[in-house]
Amino acid sequence: MLTTTSAQQCPYIAADVEGTDAEARARRAEGNGGEPTLAFDRNTPYVDYAGIDTLLRLQNPRTDEPAETTFIIATQVMELLFVLVQERWEAARDALEADDVPGALAWLRRSAAAQDVLNDSWRLLGDMTPTEFSRFRDSFGEASGFQSYGYRKLEFVLGNKSAAMIRPHKGMSGVADDLRGLLERPSLYDAALRLLHRRGLPVPGEAVERDWTLEYEPDGRVESVWAAVYADDRPGNDLFLLAEALMDVAERVTRWRHLHLMAVKRTMGGKPGSGGSNGLTWLARNVEKDVFPELWSLRGIL
Repeated sequence: MLTTTSAQQCPYIAADVEGTDAEARARRAEGNGGEPTLAFDRNTPYVDYAGIDTLLRLQNPRTDEPAETTFIIATQVMELLFVLVQERWEAARDALEADDVPGALAWLRRSAAAQDVLNDSWRLLGDMTPTEFSRFRDSFGEASGFQSYGYRKLEFVLGNKSAAMIRPHKGMSGVADDLRGLLERPSLYDAALRLLHRRGLPVPGEAVERDWTLEYEPDGRVESVWAAVYADDRPGNDLFLLAEALMDVAERVTRWRHLHLMAVKRTMGGKPGSGGSNGLTWLARNVEKDVFPELWSLRGIL
């Protein structure tokens, strides 16, 4: 019988953190002669702090196909990274709303690093054969990455808003509430445009105050504003640095979508998706959709 430590996993319980300040660590190292501690009365502090025993019980394949475990772990890794990327994008957005461009740049750099790991996680699935996938595909029924609310949160933070995309999660009240909150707030890109407006650039009023629940529509006047920013490409121009940092994010999002498309094409070809879509055709439309559109389009006029 497996024993759980879930009741003991909070790292903020005083009993769990007793004797963990700098002085205690120094005494422990001296007492151990510089060697790691080997004796514990229960689960190691590492297991308790990170919930490792719980984490490793979350892989529950429904078939005997080994590739299914890979599929589950890759999915779970991605979901964890969605949380990290969302946290960093929201921090960047909030910094922009507070006129803190250096802070926003720092968060965008960190988000790009997390996006790189997220994109690399597709390698876990990159060599899965169609025969391997077919041997366990039926086991997950209608389950689809389209239903990931972690990914939907990322799309909303980017500005790809759609109230209809909350509908799959209406039975999950906390999740639906979180999505509605993101739907009703300015996106990361909205925050950048609002900052440009406060800096005196002629961002149209429709981009500064609008119905945030609607998807952003490209505007030639916004493209002209960004072109003016790029006219001063000195390293000291924080708005230019912001534009390029946003492009770093946008490029990685596009790469993520393309990697998703390629993984699906390799493992199942043109078969219908499990979640009700037509599969490749639906994904291909998503790949073609630019994030932060004017930052892409202006490259054709500079």
